[in-house]
Amino acid sequence: MSESPMPAWSNPALRALAASTVTAVSVLVLAACSQAVPVEAADAASDPACAAVVVRLPDALAKDTEAEQAQRETNAQGTGAWGTPASVVLRCGAEAPGPTTDRCVTVNGVDWVIDESSAPDYLFTTYGRTPAVEVLVDNDVVSGTTVITELADAVSVIPADGACTTIGENAG
Repeated sequence: MSESPMPAWSNPALRALAASTVTAVSVLVLAACSQAVPVEAADAASDPACAAVVVRLPDALAKDTEAEQAQRETNAQGTGAWGTPASVVLRCGAEAPGPTTDRCVTVNGVDWVIDESSAPDYLFTTYGRTPAVEVLVDNDVVSGTTVITELADAVSVIPADGACTTIGENAG
């Protein structure tokens, strides 16, 4: 009776090579799926205050809800992004807005000017902080109010040098 040849996969060296090949291919495939979000850096993105903001950004927004958005890598300094595709994009180092008639709200001690002209995409820009932080939110995916509430701690490291006012506060 003749013995059948030993299967190639029973050779430990071949199994190890196959396993490492599968691992390498898996890493490449997964890396291709999580490309950096392209974001144009703001003019003052290299301001040290922006570095202080970026290191404090949360790993997820709207955490533990249906609208949870995981943080993504970006390709520019002073930026952040969340969601796949990105539904929230942050840029630190923007020019601080001057007086405006746009709606301005205070959330957790941070004032935000809200540009609703491209709804459901809302642009929130910090008011009274230099450099300013801009946050573009797809409100169909995640609530803009939730986003600016959760980003307030990170943004508040930039000292306030002004605040929202109403017309009544300016009169007189």
